[in-house]
Amino acid sequence: MTGFDLKPGSVVRFDFLWKDDEDKGLAHGLKDRPCAVVLMSKKRRDGARVIMVCPITHEPPDANISAVEIPLQVARALKLDADRMWIKTHEVNTFEYREPQIPYGITPAHDGQWSFGQLPYSLGARMHQQVMENSRSRNLARIDRERPE
Repeated sequence: MTGFDLKPGSVVRFDFLWKDDEDKGLAHGLKDRPCAVVLMSKKRRDGARVIMVCPITHEPPDANISAVEIPLQVARALKLDADRMWIKTHEVNTFEYREPQIPYGITPAHDGQWSFGQLPYSLGARMHQQVMENSRSRNLARIDRERPE
């Protein structure tokens, strides 16, 4: 993928801000990390969409944290590393996307590519289901990210 094409299930490199870090007063994530796109709103009148992403991490989830493990064969296909990793579904960041601009906080995944690739449908559906369950039960930490002025 050489152009910028964002859709649910895309895995991108993003400046993800964890809730704990926001609570400490940070405005940016400590590092760019792979994140999976959970949702994209319909275009608003101004042409923008709201994008929601979940972080991908090597840290296994605690008993009270929901996550979807990424199978090793999927990680390899996405050109992520070979260590076990999870999509954490209890925290999300949201941001605006106006085509054709690259959204603030997204950096290239690989040379000349804006995305690591696409999650298999079943994995993306499990991620989406867990995020929606966390939202309904009010166990979802959501941080709205804005482009700095």
